[in-house]
Amino acid sequence: MVNTCHRGEIVNVLLISANMEKMNMPPLPLGLACVAAATRAAGHEAAMIDLMFEEDPARAIRGAFEEIHPDAVGVSVRNIDDQDMEHPRLFLDPIREVIAVCRGMVRVPVILGGAGYSIFPESALRHLGADMGIQGEGEAVFPSLLERLARGGRVSDIPGVYLPGMLPMGRSFVRNLDDLPLPDPRLFIPPGVDIGNLWVPVQTRRGCPMDCSYCSTCTIEGRPIRRRSPDRFVEWLRGLRETGCRNFNFVDNTFNLPSAYAKELCRAIIRAGLDIRLWCIVYPKWIDTELVDLMAEAGCRQISFGFESGSDRILRTMNKHYCRKDVTAASKMFREAGIARNGFLLLGGPGETKDTVEESLSFADSLEPDTLKITVGIRIYPRIPLAGTAVAEGVIEPADDLLAPRFYMAPGLRDWLPERIAAYRSSRKWLI
Repeated sequence: MVNTCHRGEIVNVLLISANMEKMNMPPLPLGLACVAAATRAAGHEAAMIDLMFEEDPARAIRGAFEEIHPDAVGVSVRNIDDQDMEHPRLFLDPIREVIAVCRGMVRVPVILGGAGYSIFPESALRHLGADMGIQGEGEAVFPSLLERLARGGRVSDIPGVYLPGMLPMGRSFVRNLDDLPLPDPRLFIPPGVDIGNLWVPVQTRRGCPMDCSYCSTCTIEGRPIRRRSPDRFVEWLRGLRETGCRNFNFVDNTFNLPSAYAKELCRAIIRAGLDIRLWCIVYPKWIDTELVDLMAEAGCRQISFGFESGSDRILRTMNKHYCRKDVTAASKMFREAGIARNGFLLLGGPGETKDTVEESLSFADSLEPDTLKITVGIRIYPRIPLAGTAVAEGVIEPADDLLAPRFYMAPGLRDWLPERIAAYRSSRKWLI
């Protein structure tokens, strides 16, 4: 394994966004851009390429190596698979090819990171054959790792760093997000794109204490909610707006939590007069008309509204902190404010029956969402309550690393549910 760099304490780094799956829209690499900004702030050199927009990824990587002569390479792993139970696709083989191209150039440390990697730090490192990986927030860990590599020092005691065959020394999260620099727009907004129609990802807070039974957010970001100062964030947003960008996708796990912070943020955006369009994820609880009106005035045009089920019993099984009544009330407020609602149903989990499925479909109809996405079967991730349920029921083995996609489907629904959703979909044009 390569574990040293060769330029003293200043390291020249190539950061590669390896995601090439556009899905609903091209996801821009905000997280990797944040790592690049932190790397530069620590005094190192960092160049970044996004393979999403490269016609020939291998050629782009080789060209970057020849131009900047990196001492280390960081590869961001955004998604592991497409979460499709019927026809699952693993996204890791193209990333292995990316690493192989890097190996074919100068032999330097290849370091993994990203949300997908953080869920599977051991098995993804083993599968992809990189030298090491970082679980969690790379902005704090990556510069420290580079400094150790530059000095030829030991890296195994850095929290969050994984080495082949070794467990890490725990991990930590940055408490104050204002301590982390926000990236220059040129780092993650590709030149030549139609900025007018581009949805640019931004993030004001990390962490989620909701503990939904199927969710991996705690593994990636931790439970405590950590926030950026609204005024500092809005100044950065102003810089993005000056580039011509107007559409901003707030990728905060839950925009409305805490509600007081969401209101403060909206007021800061309104005061700045930025004239933006805002899209965010909303948890269907702790919502009032004041918040919805502020969101609308700040530019919110659509929300991702993951109510997941129309059965109160299933919502309790998922460890949701809301019920159908809460969803209905929130949906009505957003509809009356002229904010589009993109609904989500997650069907087939523990306790699901044909009756609860029909209850959910009827409930979705009653909400009249602008769009609705239905997921059949629930992807099982490590270290979440659903994985424990799946082991107890014999769906998976305790030793399964779950890197290859495994799904939970309630007994008796595997054949019926996909057919039922296909029939439901055929008569509703607003399903996506």
